[in-house]
Amino acid sequence: MIDVRPSQQMRDLGVVQHGAGILAEPARAFDLPAERDEAERITDELFAAMERIGQVHPFAKGMGIAAPQIGIARAAAVVQPPGDAPAIILLNPRITTRSEEMDEQYEGCLSFFDVRGLVPRPLKITVETTALTGETVTTVYERGLARLIHHEIDHLDGLLYTSRMLPGVEPIPVDEYRQTGRAWTYEEA
Repeated sequence: MIDVRPSQQMRDLGVVQHGAGILAEPARAFDLPAERDEAERITDELFAAMERIGQVHPFAKGMGIAAPQIGIARAAAVVQPPGDAPAIILLNPRITTRSEEMDEQYEGCLSFFDVRGLVPRPLKITVETTALTGETVTTVYERGLARLIHHEIDHLDGLLYTSRMLPGVEPIPVDEYRQTGRAWTYEEA
């Protein structure tokens, strides 16, 4: 059996890889409800991609995928929290507040899956999204879910997690990373 690098595996599953211009550009927002059909079609494509990826790689910490990662420069992402929680659909998401309290955890990215990076992020964020009907919805996310959501919103802003890493901190090869298959850990509040 040939050992396929994780990034090649993701490329084979239709995930745009690091270095592609679309990953460095802000995604275009939807005009909702006028573009409802387009938003639903792209959301369906994101769910299909997540399904394909989930069949070859388990995600104990949950996972997310943003439209630019499947070659669509629109402001849509889907996040699957860990466990049996329902998926979260993000259309035109925007972080409106961030907690001062931060923590650092390792993150992976489907667009460069060969490494993991230690990324500081706020423990709590408030996010505004647009519903298919056009209304603005505001949701507060905390801890691991805040991290997942923030990571995907960064994709829609044309940022990769490496831009959030502290100076002098480099991603580590996935084979050196020892937390695969485990949830992020947080101090009890």
